[in-house]
Amino acid sequence: MRLTARITRIAAGVLTSLLVAAPAYAQEAAAPAADSGDTAWVLMSTALVLLMTAPGLALFYGGLVSRKNVLSTLMHSFFTICLVGVQWVLIGYTVAFGSDKGGILGGLDFLGLSGVGMAPNGAATVPHLAFAIFQGVFAIITVALITGAFAERMKFGAYVLFSLLWATLVYGPLAHWVWGGGWLQKLGALDFAGGLVVHISSGVSALVAAVMVGKRYAKPTHPHNIPYVMIGGGLLFFGWLGFNGGSALGANGLAALAVATTFTSGAAGGLLWTLFEWNHRRKPSLIGTVSGVVAGLVGITPAAGYVSIPAALAIGATTAVVCYLGVNKVKAYFGYDDALDVFGVHGLGGIWGALSTGLFASSAINPAGADGLIFGNAALLGAQAVSVLAAVAFSVAGTFLILKVVSAVTALRASQEEEQAGLDRVLHGEVAYTKAQET
Repeated sequence: MRLTARITRIAAGVLTSLLVAAPAYAQEAAAPAADSGDTAWVLMSTALVLLMTAPGLALFYGGLVSRKNVLSTLMHSFFTICLVGVQWVLIGYTVAFGSDKGGILGGLDFLGLSGVGMAPNGAATVPHLAFAIFQGVFAIITVALITGAFAERMKFGAYVLFSLLWATLVYGPLAHWVWGGGWLQKLGALDFAGGLVVHISSGVSALVAAVMVGKRYAKPTHPHNIPYVMIGGGLLFFGWLGFNGGSALGANGLAALAVATTFTSGAAGGLLWTLFEWNHRRKPSLIGTVSGVVAGLVGITPAAGYVSIPAALAIGATTAVVCYLGVNKVKAYFGYDDALDVFGVHGLGGIWGALSTGLFASSAINPAGADGLIFGNAALLGAQAVSVLAAVAFSVAGTFLILKVVSAVTALRASQEEEQAGLDRVLHGEVAYTKAQET
């Protein structure tokens, strides 16, 4: 009996100790609590990226087209917020960030944002909802970028169906490959804020769309409102600081680095494009300077959190040169009608930016990244090259098939008579200006 009593007391003591200690163990195993500063930065960055689409991209694109098509071009950007915004909530987020299914797709864990709440998810220190919506505005602007390729000629219904299918079948899987635990992430490819997921995918998809939709019937006119272009470009530059800086998912040193490299590369891009154009055409243009800034911003996007400030200067300058040649030489040589040079800036700029990450990345800058070729690690450049090829091939194939499906359902483009009259009046029943429209 005494032995039994002693065993009972020992067991009771051990059990009591475990129960008392349980809250401490539970606290150690729990996910990090949301940090107010990190949350505020990500929420602000979400607003900045949304601003990039409308009015930023809307005005940038709208100023480049003719007077009779400015509203249809503005509509592309603004309506994409509504269309892809709902798509992202219903299915887009879970396809991109649901539980990994073979490295290819996310599962349906978060269908309709089910289970996406106010607590952080994983190691992040921001609410899961904040992360989900931040990623959603990335999906929105990616789709909106493509519309510049077929501006002034695609039917609105075709654009809607294409955008919905592309966001679901191309953007979602690619985002999972790179950011959601998919095979490119496991390969070691680096994409801090969307060089692969946003710019390469939109740029090469825009090229496919431009070719498949066909050239405009009328000879393209001069941009109808260059001040719009500058205002839109300035808003893109402003919002891009949140685009890249917010991808640090915290108000921390990494966010400061991303903002600094983004600013530096954008400025270098604008400077080099202007100098290059000045030498080539003997006159520096405002459109050229704005385009150079955008090129520099595209180039730094995949590298923003992995490289030094001098590397950002190099990336911005070289991306501007690559994109200038793409817009002024490659496009003219092949003769495709990419109306607003989406491929020349975002496609080629994104490709060079992704490869530049493989050159200039430094683990001394960001231990969560890796060293690039310059720091003795050729493997990263190889992983970046594989990721570029994968993003290009998947985007080209997906866009081609989607446009084939859309063309079987509805007409892709306006008729010659409709294009001549202008899409604003024909498709939307309104005009931007009261005076006579340009022909």
